Amino acid sequence: NNARQLGNLPANICTPSYLASQAKALAKGQAKVTTSVLSEAEMKKLKMGSLLSVSAGSNEPGKLIVMKYQGAKASVKPVVLVGKAVTFDSGGISLKPGRGMDEMKYDMCGAATVLGVMKTIGLLNLPLNVVGLIPACENMPDGLAVKPGDIVTSMSGQTIEILNTDAEGRLVLCDALTYAERYKPETVIDIATLTGACVIALGHHASAVFSKSDELANDLLAAGKKSIDKAWRMPLWDEYQPLLNSNFADIANIGGRAAGSITAACFLSRFTKKYSWAHIDIAGTAWNSGANKGATGRPVSLLSQFLMHKSKK
Repeated sequence: NNARQLGNLPANICTPSYLASQAKALAKGQAKVTTSVLSEAEMKKLKMGSLLSVSAGSNEPGKLIVMKYQGAKASVKPVVLVGKAVTFDSGGISLKPGRGMDEMKYDMCGAATVLGVMKTIGLLNLPLNVVGLIPACENMPDGLAVKPGDIVTSMSGQTIEILNTDAEGRLVLCDALTYAERYKPETVIDIATLTGACVIALGHHASAVFSKSDELANDLLAAGKKSIDKAWRMPLWDEYQPLLNSNFADIANIGGRAAGSITAACFLSRFTKKYSWAHIDIAGTAWNSGANKGATGRPVSLLSQFLMHKSKK
C-alpha cells in the first residue's frame, strides 16, 4: 500500500525532493534504517554524467537517495536494491505522444517498490543487510535538456551516445549501478518501469527478469510464484549486445526496434560486471490503466518474499 500510494501521487507533488523526504521519514520510524541524500552537486563530483543528463532539462533537482537497513553484522555483504525514480517522464526532447502521458507519473514505481520493501523488512526485522538506492529525477524538454546525438560520460567512465532521450531510465540506473559497487554487494537487483517493449512481450501479468545468474533468476521466479507476484525470465545473451554499437561512443542508449526490453537489459549489464545482478522490468505490472487506473504495488511482494527466503538461508 505504501508503494501504491507513492505511485498514485501526481508528479507535481511526488518530486525527487518529495521521495527523499519520504525516505527520511521512513528511516525515522525504523530503528535499523538510515537514509542519506546526495545532491546534484555531490553527484557531479562523483562524475554521474549519465544520471545528471536526464535531470538537466528539469527545474526539479535530481537526488540520489541512499537507504541502509542493517539487520546483520556489518561484515555481512548486503543485497542492494536499485529503484528507478523518474518522477515524471515526458520523453524529453524525444517527446512522448500526449495520449496517456499522465501515466508517466508512474515512472517512479521502481523507487516506490524499494521504499515498500525497506518498510517491510524493517517490520519483519529480517537478519540481513539491505541497501536501497533510488536515483530520482524528472525527464523534461527544457532548453538545457540533453538532445538526440549528445554524448555523455557515465560514472563508470563509459561514454554513451543518446540516440533517444526517452530511453532515459537506463541512463539514470547505470550510474546508480556503478555507485552500488562501493557496498561490495552479495547481490544487486534493479527494479524499473523500463521499456514499453516489455509490455508488448509479456503484457500486464508478468514482470520480466533478466540475469546471467541461473540461481538468482530462479530464486526471484520462485519468490514471485510463492507471493502470487508472477515473473518470467527473458534472455540476456551476448548475441544481442552488438545492437547497442555506436560509431561515436562506447555504447548507444537504444538498440532499435528489435528486442527492445532485452537490449535495455544488455545496456545495464555493461555496468554490472563486478557483482551478481538481476534486472526486473515492471513496465507492464507496476500500474493498471483504464477504469481501474492505479499503482499495483508490484513487485514489493516478490522482493519481500525473496529476502525472507534469503534470510532463512
